[in-house]
Amino acid sequence: MRSRTTTWFECKIRYEKTMEDGTAKKVTETYTVDALSFTEAEASIMEEMSAYISGEFEVRDIKKAAYGEVFFSDSESADRWYKTKLQFITIDDKTEKEKRSNVNYLVHAASLPMAVKSIDEVMGGTMIDYVIASVAETQIMDVFEHNKILNKPEADAKPEYEQNENGGEA
Repeated sequence: MRSRTTTWFECKIRYEKTMEDGTAKKVTETYTVDALSFTEAEASIMEEMSAYISGEFEVRDIKKAAYGEVFFSDSESADRWYKTKLQFITIDDKTEKEKRSNVNYLVHAASLPMAVKSIDEVMGGTMIDYVIASVAETQIMDVFEHNKILNKPEADAKPEYEQNENGGEA
């Protein structure tokens, strides 16, 4: 189990999908991408989806996700995404009252019990007292991480040279 904290955007894509019986049906699916802006999120989802969809598709909606961290499962059977709300419990030193602050996460798991187990696995290694307030399955089909920077190390980048009119380097 690994986690990634960044700015996430939920994108809805509409396209014509070929169903199991061979018929074509217009569907709208939700995906999550990691991006710095709405513009980057749109470019990222269009690039990712063009590899999976033959034909035209349109981005119907983009919204900033309510979660900042995603827990990715290593399990091959994990095929669902769960939105979870955790309440972190702290004690106010002055008033000595319990204070709860809500934090949302997106969890990759095969089932609801596995999502709860994943949360406990990740949070169990921390010193924070927490309560799982809710776990709900989402309609998210997949999560795409921004890997362009990670895939192209600086050492491998080759400088580009301008060519002069004769075809030589300038």
